[in-house]
Amino acid sequence: MTSSLSEGAARLRPLVDPRSIAVYGASADLTRLGGMPVALLTERGFKGAIYPINPKYTEIAGLPCYPDIASLPAPADLIVIAVAAPEVVGVMRQAAARGIRAAVVFAAGFAEANDSEGLALQAELVDVARELGMVVAGPNCMGFGNLDSHAYSTFTAIFRTVEPPASPRDTGLVTQSGSICSAIYAAGRQLGVRFNVVINTGNEACVEFSEYLEYLADRPGTETIVGYIEGLRDGARFERVATRMRDEGRLLTLLKAGETEKGALAAASHTAALAGSGAVYRAMFERLCVVSAHDILHAADVAYLGRFRERASGPRVAVLTISGAIGALLADAFTQAGIDLPELSVPVREALREGIPRFGMVHNPVDFTGNIVNRHQFAAQALETLFASGEVDFAVIYAPGFLIDRMSEGLAAVSKATGRLVAAISTGKVASREVLEAAGVPVFDDTTRAVRALASLAHWHENRRRYAGSPRATSPANLPAVAKEIVREARRDGELTIDEHRAKRLMAEFGVPVAEERVALTPATAVEAARAIGYPVVLKVLSADIVHKSEVGGVRLNLIDDGAVQTACASVLQRVTEREPQARVAGLLVQKQEAPGTELLVGVVRDPVFGLVMTLGLGGVWTEVFGDVVHAPLPVSAELASTLLRRLKAWPLLEGFRGAEQVNEGALVKAIASISEAACALAADLDELEINPLIARADGVVAVDALLRLSRGLEPTDVLPGLRETACGQPARVLP
Repeated sequence: MTSSLSEGAARLRPLVDPRSIAVYGASADLTRLGGMPVALLTERGFKGAIYPINPKYTEIAGLPCYPDIASLPAPADLIVIAVAAPEVVGVMRQAAARGIRAAVVFAAGFAEANDSEGLALQAELVDVARELGMVVAGPNCMGFGNLDSHAYSTFTAIFRTVEPPASPRDTGLVTQSGSICSAIYAAGRQLGVRFNVVINTGNEACVEFSEYLEYLADRPGTETIVGYIEGLRDGARFERVATRMRDEGRLLTLLKAGETEKGALAAASHTAALAGSGAVYRAMFERLCVVSAHDILHAADVAYLGRFRERASGPRVAVLTISGAIGALLADAFTQAGIDLPELSVPVREALREGIPRFGMVHNPVDFTGNIVNRHQFAAQALETLFASGEVDFAVIYAPGFLIDRMSEGLAAVSKATGRLVAAISTGKVASREVLEAAGVPVFDDTTRAVRALASLAHWHENRRRYAGSPRATSPANLPAVAKEIVREARRDGELTIDEHRAKRLMAEFGVPVAEERVALTPATAVEAARAIGYPVVLKVLSADIVHKSEVGGVRLNLIDDGAVQTACASVLQRVTEREPQARVAGLLVQKQEAPGTELLVGVVRDPVFGLVMTLGLGGVWTEVFGDVVHAPLPVSAELASTLLRRLKAWPLLEGFRGAEQVNEGALVKAIASISEAACALAADLDELEINPLIARADGVVAVDALLRLSRGLEPTDVLPGLRETACGQPARVLP
């Protein structure tokens, strides 16, 4: 099995797939932290060597108990450390001296405590792990459950109270919370989810979440991975693993905490995690086809659907019920979840009428009425008609359990013959559940949970059609000579912020249309510039130190003659001197007064986890007022830009709502793609880029203001303050 592991994941084998396990601090009370691993290993039938260590006992659970690590008859692959935090490092040194190179640390009281003692203890653990060459899980870790080999290095009783799945086992579970790990495992097992490995990462002092994810993805037979995160450290590794799973058609679903400000604060205080921007995570998840779980049950439900993911699905559903009311409720729920119920064509409706009375609905939802009790075979016939029409992507059928059982043979046959997803929802027990599942038909007993999970799977299919096989990373374009010189000059002068004029010159090199403008050093040269451009003009202060020029009186609009320009020059310089006396002023910028249009913001920022991410929304002050923005990781093509724009609530304004001018969409998406290209070309030099506003009109687009901030060129540990480098070269979860 290990032959297929990547080099990075292979180092985790002793943690996840140990052949022998020592338990330091083992207890004869098998319900205690030190006793539970021994109980699970012996009761579930672990085939490897088990070494309890505790000088108080000579025997635990029928096994010889050793007084210390040095007395072990052989080095173990893994040691479970079940002692208090101050004792952990000493145990690690003893274990390394005996040849043990992997450890699971249960103890709390490290960085998650967010006090000087806890931070110091975790820093020491990281340093010692690096020194000893040990791979350490935790601390503050519930441990692991390997359901394939029954190698348990955990203190949770969930593996005693909930039966492990039979083979085949195809679903990995990895979480940054022990409680949520147990909850998802229990909920998943109720649905029959076939977990193979269950991992709780703890504080991730030495092994980050994405490394565990990589291990599970490398593990033969793993088709679905479900997890819980509060924040990621190794965004590049996460992206590589998620991309591979996406392109191979394997399902990854994650429950992410910290979506709101309150949630982010709670997450940080709970596990010392730095919760990233929820919007950026959602954008990345879409591009990588990671299903965003809404809660614990939704995560379990999507994991359950992982075994049915190869059934064809998509954004159009047919709903078939025995109740018009249930059909209406399901229609509302699917619509709210972004799934369409297309009205069926006349030929399809006529075909359905062959088995549905005139008082039953045939438009979609389809109401079989009670008549289906006497003609249960018609359900399969209706499904065949629907799928043959090509008007729907998948179907959901709602009926009592006894009726689903009568329909089961036909439902199974249609599922196998068409390859399309057919899901059954029943309010009663379905005796034929296993038969249906074996034929590719998932069975739910709750309408709300069914809709949420099935909608998520449908969106996953749609996103894979859009993104699978297209890597996010592209070869960056070479910086044009002018752009290269602008960056070189800024670096030479120690400037991080490039002024508006130079920023727009750089954008123009990539084909972004910019307003005509000239730099003036005096009122006289400002007048000359205005005459050359042609009135009316705009006058702005030119300073890399002043980002929001209008807030300090640094902008004057609609200047129509020489006198207005001269007066504006004096006024602007006086206001700026009064309000920003320390600002360096490079001169005045005279710009053509552009015709009005729809103002948009196009921005790119460097996310500390995922890199460059674009934001689109209404420009000017409206971005902050309405918060109508969408996000996407770079690169953003013209085609993707068109998709993103249509997600804005303001999209009707761009289309010409109520007689308003319709913008030139082709020019707009081309400009957005050009901004993306510029950001990608700047690559590591770029920290932030913003065009606000980008004015869109029927005759094209034009950028009238720009902000460009260069990166400081720091190491990852500087970008993520408070994080220490771990023994595996990744930042550890330590708060400042």
